[in-house]
Amino acid sequence: MLPNTSVILGIDPGTATTGFGVICQTTGSKFSCLSYGCIETPKGMGAGDRLLMLERDLRLLLKKWKPRAVAVEKLFFLKNLKTAMPVSEARGVILLSAARHNIPVVEFTPLQIKSVISGYGKADKKQVQRMVQQILRLQELPKPDDAADALGAALACGFLSPPSHLDTGRDLK
Repeated sequence: MLPNTSVILGIDPGTATTGFGVICQTTGSKFSCLSYGCIETPKGMGAGDRLLMLERDLRLLLKKWKPRAVAVEKLFFLKNLKTAMPVSEARGVILLSAARHNIPVVEFTPLQIKSVISGYGKADKKQVQRMVQQILRLQELPKPDDAADALGAALACGFLSPPSHLDTGRDLK
């Protein structure tokens, strides 16, 4: 990693699909995308095995990128309450993985992420994807949605949490 840069890992939690986005922040709040994608677990696999697979893949991401912070999208369930428990379980794995690596976790609601990225808390997914693409100077729209949301969480962390703030271990609330 270059001097005066820091890495942020953004996570959009899920059991079947967990989006991740890795960005690099330089002094002066310039951002670049290092990697993004999804951790996917097979539908036919048992819940415990899916969480174990998620933990293993997260461990590999944390080991490879050594982020200064993990930005996680907070749970927000208005329409689909039946997915609340599995997503909560995935969040638990994410929080545990970060804690095991002594990496601070910063949580943002979808409304906060949308507000920071697009300036409007009720922006639709395409608007957020376009702004993430523009901020990170990506050639293409980041896809799938889970990965774009994870990049958005990482950017929100970069914009709202300067590196020195996290390095002291102070609470961001």
